[in-house]
Amino acid sequence: MSFTGHLGFTGAPLDRGDNIRRDPAAIQALRMDPTARFLILHDLKPLMTEDGTDLFWARRSEVPQGTGIFLGLTENGDPRFAVDGTPDDDLPARATDARIAGTALGDARAAIVAQARSMLDWHRRHGFCANCGAPTEIQKAGYSRLCGGCGAEHFPRVDPVVIMLAEREGKALVGRGPRFPANFFSALAGFVEPGESLEEAVARELFEEAGIRVHDVRLGASQPWPFPSSLMMGAFAQADGFELTLDESEIADARWVTKDEVRAALNGNADWNAPPPLAIAHWLLATWAASAD
Repeated sequence: MSFTGHLGFTGAPLDRGDNIRRDPAAIQALRMDPTARFLILHDLKPLMTEDGTDLFWARRSEVPQGTGIFLGLTENGDPRFAVDGTPDDDLPARATDARIAGTALGDARAAIVAQARSMLDWHRRHGFCANCGAPTEIQKAGYSRLCGGCGAEHFPRVDPVVIMLAEREGKALVGRGPRFPANFFSALAGFVEPGESLEEAVARELFEEAGIRVHDVRLGASQPWPFPSSLMMGAFAQADGFELTLDESEIADARWVTKDEVRAALNGNADWNAPPPLAIAHWLLATWAASAD
């Protein structure tokens, strides 16, 4: 199966400069650099230009007080930062939901949104040490927090999630969660648990949610999903049969669909709605529908 299309929130155009993060003096020099620009996130919503076509990069003089992190360097070596704060009302910009921003940008710039949102959300949630409860302080330009009480160092977390299409004899399984709209169907998904491989997680989730056994699990692609900080790992698997036994607490409805039905749904011409292009579930469906039988 050949894989096609651009995945939302991927493309990471910046050099994250891990070696620079360890040097506070170097980071401070980059902050003061006249080419430095800052992406402000207000309530975790990135600022975009007023026409909604690009990220709004503020100058240092326009940056509010708040938690800041180093994002990286552009191809020209210009430093980029992100700041969690409330912008001045007179800036020619507007705070935009990250999903809307990712869709509007539609390219590697969305990866910057994912990086900034996930990191700043992590800082919001980890101001205190999980080991002793004492306050923590930002280290390494935002990529760790150090406890002043017990000395424990904490690092940003990423939650692995498998999202998969089970297929059999020219049909693929899609499902609808209890909180989804009545006509919205997507690929099944679930968090990877400790002590299991991605392939094992795919097989477990499909059995737990839909009651089907699978084999020949193939990993396709991955996508950061900054809500708050998941890594979606897309996969395909061969189902051993068609009979479904749904866990209704997880899956309200499920159906087997053909490639023609998937193509129609992706084009908005079906009796059910597919995920939007920003989501890896859309990519999974589009890739499967475009593959040879």
